[in-house]
Amino acid sequence: MTSGDRVARTFDPRTNSLNLFRLVLAAMVLFAHAFYIAGRGIGPHIQGENLGGWAVAGFFVLSGFLITRSRFRHRLGDYLVLRMARILPAFWVCLLMTVVVFAPLALVLQSRSLDGYLTTGPTPFSFLWSNWTLLMNQYDIGTTLAAVPYPGAWNGSLWSLYYEFACYLVVAAAGCFAVVRRSVTPLLVMWAVSVAVRATDGHWASYQLDERAVLLAKLLPYFLGGAVAHFVVDRYGLPHLLGAPALVLGVTALATIPHVGGQLAAPALAVGLIWLSTVLPQPRTIARHDISYGFYIYAWPMQQLLVVAGLHDQGFVLYLLVSALVTAAMATASWLLLERPVMRMAQTRVTASRSVTPV
Repeated sequence: MTSGDRVARTFDPRTNSLNLFRLVLAAMVLFAHAFYIAGRGIGPHIQGENLGGWAVAGFFVLSGFLITRSRFRHRLGDYLVLRMARILPAFWVCLLMTVVVFAPLALVLQSRSLDGYLTTGPTPFSFLWSNWTLLMNQYDIGTTLAAVPYPGAWNGSLWSLYYEFACYLVVAAAGCFAVVRRSVTPLLVMWAVSVAVRATDGHWASYQLDERAVLLAKLLPYFLGGAVAHFVVDRYGLPHLLGAPALVLGVTALATIPHVGGQLAAPALAVGLIWLSTVLPQPRTIARHDISYGFYIYAWPMQQLLVVAGLHDQGFVLYLLVSALVTAAMATASWLLLERPVMRMAQTRVTASRSVTPV
């Protein structure tokens, strides 16, 4: 088997455990958020970041690795079609489910009535209108979450999708230049600059940049670190002598270096996690069905709804287990009924255009 063949097998979900890894990261987000949503404090933290924050960082590292490969394999238009198909339809349906199902049900559970639901501000219409572009500007709907431990937020996980798509656009633009495809140096420089911006973000306050700039500075280095790792793996494969030490180095840097440890560790973490995914097996069902995205976007509203129903008062462990089960059910429905069909349609469109040379 050639080096190219081995690398190609690395990206085949039948021969790696990336679907499982992403599902575990999504479950970490659910676990971390459960403490806040159920009123049980802030939960475990590492370097001042809760486990959900580190899970999001893990998503960005893996996305940087995989999305860069997608960009290098597709022309710009096809790449954008695939990326929009993967992230937008499920996001929009999640918003719609929130205003049509979750929020009304919560109001009925609380007040036994839907009186005023459509007109009490902030209204469900403004929720849809304010958030449809991926940038979350409104989290609450009327008084539907007024009496819970974490009030006024129907989905505190969706904020990261705006920044993920912004990272998609950064890689989309970079991939237009031939030098980026030929050499790791441009991506390495971009990653190093992004880490430097993150390391000095305290000095940027005088420029009065808003929270979006701060969050992008925090997350972009993870994504670009994954992009750098893609180039390395694409050129040199994934020998054990590279993957295992990279994982150890990445975890050590993350745990010991304050403020920028995770960002500095991103390339090593990407290489290490991709290597680990080729070593650890995953169930065949998970290999065929990637429910991690649905799990991520539906966990928070399902957890809030269960709190409205009072399940959190029956024990935290029970609350966690039921939250995970109902979220997995929603995620499975999202994958089977929406995400997979949309991705197949997008892939069919891209396959039909492959005779055009990538740019």
